[in-house]
Parts: sequence; C-alpha cells; structure tokens
Amino acid sequence: MIVNSIQAANGNKPTQFLTFLLSDVVTNVTSPAPCSVTAPCPTVFNDPGQATLVLGMKDVGTPGAPTTPTSNNAVTLLRYHVNYRRADGRNTPGVDVPYGFDGAVNGTVTSTSSPVTVGFNLVRHDAKAESPLAQLVSNGVVISTLADVTFYGTDQVGNEVSVTGTIQIDFGNFGDTQ
Repeated sequence: MIVNSIQAANGNKPTQFLTFLLSDVVTNVTSPAPCSVTAPCPTVFNDPGQATLVLGMKDVGTPGAPTTPTSNNAVTLLRYHVNYRRADGRNTPGVDVPYGFDGAVNGTVTSTSSPVTVGFNLVRHDAKAESPLAQLVSNGVVISTLADVTFYGTDQVGNEVSVTGTIQIDFGNFGDTQ
C-alpha cells in the first residue's frame, strides 16, 4: 500500500481537512444554550484524520507488459496506530508527547489507480485531558509534533500489510473563532 495523503481537521470544524493540524486543546463554544458569547463553554473535541491509500505493486512488470493487480492483491484495512514524536527528541509519552494509541479502521484498497479514503481519530479527547496537553490550556505553550500513523491490514491471501504516513500537529490553546 501507498499513503497518497494524510489530512486532519480541528474537532470544532470536522469537515475542513488540511495537510497539517493546529489541535486546540480547549475550544470556547458560544452555542447551544446555556453557552453564549458572554459566557462561553470550554469544550474538548477529538480531531479527525483521513488518509488516502492506493495499492503499489512490488513487481511492476516491464514498460511493454505492466503488471496489474488481481483480487488477491486487494488489502483490507483492520486497524491503525498513532505515535507522536517531537523533532527535538523529547518523546516520553505522557510527559513530552501524548500517548500513542490503536484504533479500528475499515476499508479495502483494490487498485493502483483508484484511491480509497478512510477516516480515523487522530487526536483523542482523552489525550487533551492528560499530560502534557492538559497543561497547554493555561500556559500558552505550543507543542509541535509529528504523528506517525500506521495502517495495518491483510491482502486476500492472508499476508500482513502495513504502511505509515506522517502529519504535523501543533498542540496549543489557540484563539477561538466561531
């Protein structure tokens, strides 16, 4: 498999996907009641991700006789793993970066030319309530990370397949706009 792209959306705008994520650790919402402009409600959202995947053939054949995938080559996705890391090397989960986690994902990648897009949870609610993200609510610091997202599956004859893509995530308490 090949990861064509990984995108993410801020949880309070879950349909606006970008190639990087400014993950707001708390968002002040002004509706529904009792939330208002004068009394906003602090709210935590998970941040969704989406990945676009295609098949890549190990043996591509020759220019005059390229190899095409058969139904045996189709890969059924089963789960994914997110691991956060920082460029400065400070990578202790729960201290420097959020804890990594596993999640379920479903989809079948069947073609080298027809991409499949799958959705997944990139930043969990729980991560924003745990160290080190919980401290960002009041301290004004931004933590810049890279999230490695590994997708696991099997082809139709039982071979395990995995592929990893990476996306940048900056965690902080960013200004809220409604």
